Amino acid sequence: MNRIFQGLRTCIYKVDDLKKATDWYTKAFYVAPYFNEPFYVGFNIAGYELGLVPDETPADKKADGVNTYWGVINVEKEYNRMIEMGATDHEKPHNVGGELVVGTVKDPWGNVLGLIYNPDFRPD
Repeated sequence: MNRIFQGLRTCIYKVDDLKKATDWYTKAFYVAPYFNEPFYVGFNIAGYELGLVPDETPADKKADGVNTYWGVINVEKEYNRMIEMGATDHEKPHNVGGELVVGTVKDPWGNVLGLIYNPDFRPD
C-alpha cells in the first residue's frame, strides 16, 4: 500500500537548559542520544526520534499543545518514576477504555510528555 503519511517520525521538545534536559531524557528513556550538538540533541526511541532544541521560554510560560504519547508496558510505573525524577503531574494514569491506559507528566522544562499502554497498536 502506498501511503502519503507514514506515521510519527520525530517529536521535538523545547528546553531552556539543553545539558540538563539531555541528562534527564537519557535517564527517563534509558538511552543515550545518538546526536548531540548545541542546537539539537536526538534520541532513537525504538525507531522514533525524540529531539531536544534550545528555547528560552520558561517552563511556567509554555502552553499545552499537541501531546505525544510514548508506548510503555506499565504507564503507572513509568509515570511515578518520571515524577520521582522531577517531572510534575499533568494527567494521572487512567483507563480510557478496554485495556488502554494513558497518563501525562510535564518534564522539568514544561513540556507535556505522554505515556500510553495500548496492546492493540502495532506500528507498520
